[in-house]
Amino acid sequence: MPGFAPARTVLAVLPALVALVVAGCGGGDGTTGTTTATASSPDPAGVAVVRRWADTLRRGDVAGAARFFAVPAVVANGGPPIRLLTRPEVRFFNETLPCGAQVVSARRARAGFLVVTFALTERPGSGTCGAGTGRFARTAIRVRRGLITDWVRVQDLPTGPSRTV
Repeated sequence: MPGFAPARTVLAVLPALVALVVAGCGGGDGTTGTTTATASSPDPAGVAVVRRWADTLRRGDVAGAARFFAVPAVVANGGPPIRLLTRPEVRFFNETLPCGAQVVSARRARAGFLVVTFALTERPGSGTCGAGTGRFARTAIRVRRGLITDWVRVQDLPTGPSRTV
């Protein structure tokens, strides 16, 4: 896609992603909603931005949800990070999210990120959440000056004695 610079973005974002994984972004298989807060509280203003974004998207207001993102912004939803350079690219990213989401918990992570656990819901508009409805997803989100600058899906790490970090 024109306007994307994924190679440069990967290099810029890689240290933060590694820090998130090494910090142990949480556990579970994504099917349980039990999360615990850490001793370090997340930024309430950042959490409020994420909550308003999720509520807006869950109502099906893609244009409104896109307004919670900075331009440029870095996003990754299971693939390599992509740098969104225009407002239409940010809107398209929000439109491609098939599920709505409700914030379940948030905790502070390294590099100014919040690790937010969402309960997935159906939402009006394009896409269908389908089997994802009722499941949980974890995302590392960085908010600066009241806007989401980074949105990176975080894979859950295994729990118990088999966990390797």
